[in-house]
Amino acid sequence: MRSHWRCSPRDVRYTDVNTMPDLAFYAALALLITHELDAVRRHEWRILPVLRSLPDEAGFAWFTLLHVPLFVAFLWLIGSASPEARHVFEIALSAFAVAHAGLHWLLRKHPRYEFNNRLSWSLILGAAVAGGFYILLVSGQ
Repeated sequence: MRSHWRCSPRDVRYTDVNTMPDLAFYAALALLITHELDAVRRHEWRILPVLRSLPDEAGFAWFTLLHVPLFVAFLWLIGSASPEARHVFEIALSAFAVAHAGLHWLLRKHPRYEFNNRLSWSLILGAAVAGGFYILLVSGQ
């Protein structure tokens, strides 16, 4: 019987994902994704420039659906065959995590801002710290 796989499992090259930069990156990613769960509960679409003009149900639907291609891109780039593409993605996402915390700080006084609790800020700042740590670690390599 002929295999449908283009290569056998022994042909696959695994990268070392047990390094401190990898741990920092995955922590930033996990905290950002968990923040997005919290963002649904906190009605984040109500403060985003385009989505806030929509009726609440439509804003929620668009906010949710726009995360599908975003997460597909994240998963594709993490599993990318190109180490260069993955590295660029890791730096970009880590930098975004830091900038994202700054955006939340700027928006904290918005009348419809609901991320005014310890859990929300722990996720936001945790992602920023992990992302900043990742950038610090890889900048020395």
